[in-house]
Amino acid sequence: MKVSRLASSIPPFIVMDVLERAQALEAQGADVVHLEVGEPDFDTPRAVVERANEALAEGMTHYTHSLGRVSLREAIAVHHERRYGVPVDPGRVIVTSGSSPALLLVFLAVCDPGDEVVVTDPGYACYPNLLACAGAVPVRVPIREEDGFQVSVEAVQARIGPRTRAILLNSPANPTGAVLDPGRMAAVADLGVLVISDQIYHGLEYGVRSHSILEFTSHAVVVDGFSKRFAMTGWRLGYAIVPEWLVRPVQKLQQNYFISAGDFVQVCAEVALTRCEADVEAMREAYDRRRRLVVQRVREMGLGLPVEPRGAFYVFCNVSSVCERTGMNVYELCFDILERAHVAVTPGTDFGPGGEGYVRISYATALDRIQVGLDRLARYLEEVGR
Repeated sequence: MKVSRLASSIPPFIVMDVLERAQALEAQGADVVHLEVGEPDFDTPRAVVERANEALAEGMTHYTHSLGRVSLREAIAVHHERRYGVPVDPGRVIVTSGSSPALLLVFLAVCDPGDEVVVTDPGYACYPNLLACAGAVPVRVPIREEDGFQVSVEAVQARIGPRTRAILLNSPANPTGAVLDPGRMAAVADLGVLVISDQIYHGLEYGVRSHSILEFTSHAVVVDGFSKRFAMTGWRLGYAIVPEWLVRPVQKLQQNYFISAGDFVQVCAEVALTRCEADVEAMREAYDRRRRLVVQRVREMGLGLPVEPRGAFYVFCNVSSVCERTGMNVYELCFDILERAHVAVTPGTDFGPGGEGYVRISYATALDRIQVGLDRLARYLEEVGR
């Protein structure tokens, strides 16, 4: 008996290892503060849930068009133009069962085995593994805390080669919370390579505005969804806005691999886009209060955070001095924190080699629980510093 080379070689998603160990400790009676998982703690807006009940009663439980319901694709196009000032043909919108399937379909449509996609390091842990499904190779561009975790256009350009098929951007970014400067985004767009922009955290910014890549070039793909902004992780719905030449290739892949996204969920997504602005703003304001608390406390603890994160719900802080003092790498440190302080945080190495010496703290949980977790973390750091 054997498994495939892909299944054998794919690394674990370390944040899930942290979560599962935390759950095991909870089963033994421990009180664990969860600052590891990037999942909103808010319930889905009531209007969306109510529409789901109605849609199910109306029998919306069947396949839809492989590109998605026309009404939802039109709503996405209207949303994009209203938010970014860029009109989008609804015929270029492809609705998918989450943003990860959207990324997978796009990678499969543009990459052959051995082709390359430029990605940031650190960056979202699953990008290289999604690329591996297409046989494509991630080419990592380091991003530095002293540069606010912004993408260096010169570094990206230096990594473009004959097999480069795309540049993958993520802003607001996981794990850093950085919002990409529009000047740098425009400069990347000018490099002449297809840009795939993961915009799943758009709408969760604090004091700045995120930009769509389509503001700067039409030679680009937008990937977005409903999980983060609308607290709809379990609904599994995303979408891609692709150039006209990519619509049919991605559609054929969708037809074969996923058929279509869920019927009633698509109807509910229209409600999210058109009736839930107040809900999103309330969540965003709550995240901002949490963000400011985490930033303040992390700095009081003496951990490295030269630039405030301005988007998503993550703080990526430098713990290299703690690693040096304890003799642990960041993976060992995070599990030691979990075992001794009962606080779950994510090792930076989950997000690439450039994450060594960093931990990601997620503030997608209640403010009082964040306070408890930070108090415990401060005591832990005092103990290991003695």
